Amino acid sequence: DGRDGHGLVTISIVYKIAAEIGSLGDNIRFLRQEIGSDPLLHHLADCAHHYHTVSSHTRWASVGAINEANCHPVDNRTNDPTDIAACGPIHVCLNGDIDNYRDLKADLAGQGIEIPEEISTDTKIIPLRIAHYCQAGHNVAEAFRLAGNDFEGSHAIAMHTSLAPGKLFLAQRGSGQAIFIGLAEDVYMPTSEVYGFIEKTQHFLKLDGEKTIAGEFGPVQGQIFILNQDSRGGLDGIQAAYYDGTPLVLKAEDIKTTELTSRDINRQDYPHYFLKEISEAPHSVERTLRNRWKIDPQQNDRLAITLDQSVMPDHLRQALDDDRLRRIFFVGQGTAGVAALACANLLRHYLDEPGVQIEALKASELSGFMLDEDDPVQSMADALVIAISQSGTTTDTNRTVDMVRERGAYTLAIVNRRDSDLTFKVDGVLYTSSGRDIEMSVASTKAFYSQIVAGAVLSLFMAGLKRRRDGAFISREIEALRGLPERMQQIIGMQAAIEASARRLAPTKTYWAAVGSGPNKASADEIRIKLSELCYKTISSDYVEDKKHIDLSSEPLIIVCAAGARGSVIGDIIKDTAIFKAHKATPVVIADAGEDRFGPYADDVFQVPPVPEHLAPILNTLVGHLWGYYAALAINASSRFLYGFREEIQKALNGYAAQGLDAYEIMLEKGFRHKITEFYRAFQTHRGRNRFPEAIGLGAVSDLTLLMKYLAGRLPFSDFELDFGIKGTARNIIDTFMRITSECINNMSR
Repeated sequence: DGRDGHGLVTISIVYKIAAEIGSLGDNIRFLRQEIGSDPLLHHLADCAHHYHTVSSHTRWASVGAINEANCHPVDNRTNDPTDIAACGPIHVCLNGDIDNYRDLKADLAGQGIEIPEEISTDTKIIPLRIAHYCQAGHNVAEAFRLAGNDFEGSHAIAMHTSLAPGKLFLAQRGSGQAIFIGLAEDVYMPTSEVYGFIEKTQHFLKLDGEKTIAGEFGPVQGQIFILNQDSRGGLDGIQAAYYDGTPLVLKAEDIKTTELTSRDINRQDYPHYFLKEISEAPHSVERTLRNRWKIDPQQNDRLAITLDQSVMPDHLRQALDDDRLRRIFFVGQGTAGVAALACANLLRHYLDEPGVQIEALKASELSGFMLDEDDPVQSMADALVIAISQSGTTTDTNRTVDMVRERGAYTLAIVNRRDSDLTFKVDGVLYTSSGRDIEMSVASTKAFYSQIVAGAVLSLFMAGLKRRRDGAFISREIEALRGLPERMQQIIGMQAAIEASARRLAPTKTYWAAVGSGPNKASADEIRIKLSELCYKTISSDYVEDKKHIDLSSEPLIIVCAAGARGSVIGDIIKDTAIFKAHKATPVVIADAGEDRFGPYADDVFQVPPVPEHLAPILNTLVGHLWGYYAALAINASSRFLYGFREEIQKALNGYAAQGLDAYEIMLEKGFRHKITEFYRAFQTHRGRNRFPEAIGLGAVSDLTLLMKYLAGRLPFSDFELDFGIKGTARNIIDTFMRITSECINNMSR
């Protein structure tokens, strides 16, 4: 594209991969191989150039099908090839959502602009809106700004285009996403997380898309940064403005420095970040407790909770002491929302004051259904809202805090990330761990345990402040909290037994459930989330006693969270487990050490060190997290078994084709038939040992068995149409085998 005004030619090269399911690093490994072996790219890299920009993004579309067409980046191509020719390629990546994309898409359709059928992501509307404004005569910077104002919802956008070589365009509005710009000596590195650039630099700028200012035409929210390679770097190469075009003057004091280093994101020798972070969980809990307790100066044999003004400011202490707070809400989303449930249970136990309403709610439930949006002066002056978040950037949680503060509520946060958006909204912050504990795995683990411990610390402090618990009680509870890391380490030492259970049982059951009662309902809820995230299953979470009335007919695998249950109910949980077993379910029980009565009714029992009932959710959940991790590996192993064979067959087919053989000749090759026969034997052995998850389906197993017999020459081609409904040609047999094998791989991995 030579229309940049400087007589230069700009070239855009896009690499994509859409392996929906794979091992850690599969997609990135493929992309690196493609880039490393692309002769065109290497030739161009040797040519003299004025600018180069790189955008790399790993994200499935949150709206739209999971396919290669919806992978980021997304460009401005339409069904009319002249559309992209009109203004050149525009490539966009998005974090967040364009809530009104359907309306914008309808507007485009009204103008005769049709999006290719296979593209269904909301991200597609962004480059098309930018192109719309470019074609209306606006320069690319103004087109980018105008398009940003069209989008409803919280979003972070990155764009580069042949219309502006050497520039990256960034836009962020709302609180759910973030854009950081690493400032290295010779490069700008915009990222969605700080750890994206720390191997290159510790200095950065952050877009503040949540801040509202008084703009020329009224209040405005959202910031736009344009990074220019044709500069000396640093602040000189960055043009910044708000969404209405109001200039934003960047100063040296806007540059921040992170304490994170590359050590914080090193996976070390662990095969996955998930296992690394579980292994770090005891240390994370230790750090959450550090400097939060002291020896009671009045009685040296006792311990006391100590929280400074940054956590519990004087005005909040006074409100608690004066009994002005009659409602306390713990809120969060996802795993943090489950931690809120555990924390509410702890405060209810420690405070033991029926006159104070203590609840756990999803943040979206509190803001969506308990606040009157038409009454911004609705009073919450008697309420304390404690928001829990790992990142401090969760949109629903942060928005809820804004809304309750407008109504007069006191607010606190339990959060991991220092100086995150949430920390600036609340009266006080209790950081988990060191306030900089990186959790690289999407499926959160160590943050969950630390959030519960932080909630216990806060609850004990409040119980002491209100004189609901005496010093002896608080001291005993602190000792119990201090003992948690050692007990967690003991469970991590049980990995071999937990792995053996998961590998043996996980592939045998289609339907799974997690159950727990009392405080352990939080354990069941969190285990359900992790099993779903790790194993791509829809899983139920129920109270123990409810499960026998709901869906035992499905014969599920049931994780029973029973550790810490009080003596008056443990007998009932044992009886319910016996009912599960009688209905041909597969119970896996987590119980206190020495509790042997589950043995006759459980397929596996994991006995954990005893802790008080209100702290038991941490240990139950730790076992469930580990079991889920190894269950995912067990399911994945079967898919990899088929994946490896499919790749081997594809390689053989490519080799034969290179020799000039057609499909019929390939199927007559003795070497090919021998390969199929060998795999057939391995497949049947694998199947006989129950290594395939039920998700593969009996029909798929039957189809693969038949197909391998056709490929090995054991069945006549004439029967193929009877079995599969299409003509029995060599090409059809090979294509059907590859298609069904791929479907089985995805079904097992899902």
